[in-house]
Amino acid sequence: MGSQHFFGDWGGAQPWLLKHGIHLLAAINEEFAGNFTGGKEKAYSDSGQVGVEVDIDWDKLAGVKNFWTHTLIVNGHGQSVSRNFGDSIAGVQEIYGARGNVVAHMVAMYGEMAFLHNRIDVSAGWIPVGSFFAASPLFCDFMNVAMCGNPAPNKYTEGNRDWPSGNLGAIVRVMPTTDTYLMAGLFAVSPHAYNGGISGWAWAQSGLGKFSTPVEFGWMPHFGKDQLAGHYVIGYSYDNSRYPNLYEDIHGNSWQATGLPRRYEAGRNSAWLLVDQMLVRNGPGNTNGLIALAGAMYSDGKTVAMRDHEWVGMVDTGSAWGRPLDTIGAMYQHFDMSHTAALQQESSMALGLPFQDNQWGNVYGPQSHENVWELFYSAHIARAMALQPDFQYIQRPSATTTFHDAAVLGVQFTVVL
Repeated sequence: MGSQHFFGDWGGAQPWLLKHGIHLLAAINEEFAGNFTGGKEKAYSDSGQVGVEVDIDWDKLAGVKNFWTHTLIVNGHGQSVSRNFGDSIAGVQEIYGARGNVVAHMVAMYGEMAFLHNRIDVSAGWIPVGSFFAASPLFCDFMNVAMCGNPAPNKYTEGNRDWPSGNLGAIVRVMPTTDTYLMAGLFAVSPHAYNGGISGWAWAQSGLGKFSTPVEFGWMPHFGKDQLAGHYVIGYSYDNSRYPNLYEDIHGNSWQATGLPRRYEAGRNSAWLLVDQMLVRNGPGNTNGLIALAGAMYSDGKTVAMRDHEWVGMVDTGSAWGRPLDTIGAMYQHFDMSHTAALQQESSMALGLPFQDNQWGNVYGPQSHENVWELFYSAHIARAMALQPDFQYIQRPSATTTFHDAAVLGVQFTVVL
């Protein structure tokens, strides 16, 4: 909402729509990337997406006060080059797959109502969990999918799936003060590989009897005469589903070695800590300045192959060099895979069996940790249009020593029509 449009006011249609409470946005995102050294092989790919978002203010449209609806539908193509050069942990392209190869994939469709002068906000419907919890508008400045949208590992778990997957659920957000909030949600957990089917429209899937319950507290202070904005967030989620232990059978031994049924763990825990703080202000907006960001996310390593993810980075707008609509950024990410997953992989090696795939795809050897370095410059080249060269260096692709470190060059093109 409030975005510029490449085609201006659409011949007068945009002002009319806004007057009637209809916010319509269509955008194109294309990403090309290739590794010029390292990995399983040299490879390149293009991936992209067309998205349409409709937000309706029903007060303006029909006199229903404090009520909005939000709908987001996308069409995607291509695949991540990371899978081609042997990395299944931190895809270097944020846009690929998970859209079901359908014309219109449903990402979100939910209603929102505010109470008590916007101090209480309730949303309900088909909602990507990660668009609300452990979220930041800074994350998708970066092209790496392990950060963009919502950090791994949470967004790859059944109870906390993120964009472009939604979950049936509801969220209540309370703001006791102008700079603090407490948010809690209740979401139905889909046991299927695709929430809502491959198209995202099949909301009445089988097996929806379990729930995830994320909770998050946030502090949003402004420091000094320049009102330097900060965001400090801590959160926790519990999924009451039962999930198989990655390694153990019912007696605690390797299920691959004994052939006995796998042990099931009751419930899954995850937690996160997010921090970003503006250090120097370059303009009036919340992101117009030099901003430092850092964070960590944990998930239950008995049932999730990635145990934790840490990151630290910086972003800055181009005001200092006369390019206020440009953005430059750098980030370091570290991923630790779980000890339970490593035991399973060592058991596969000892038994001469193929490695088991996990939430991150193919496994090429016992996994321990991986590091990713990223540097980008997003240049504003026309109204509502940006071109972003991007460099990423992946140490220990797929969290193993099977392949050499990979260096990747990419470019991202975005335009709001």
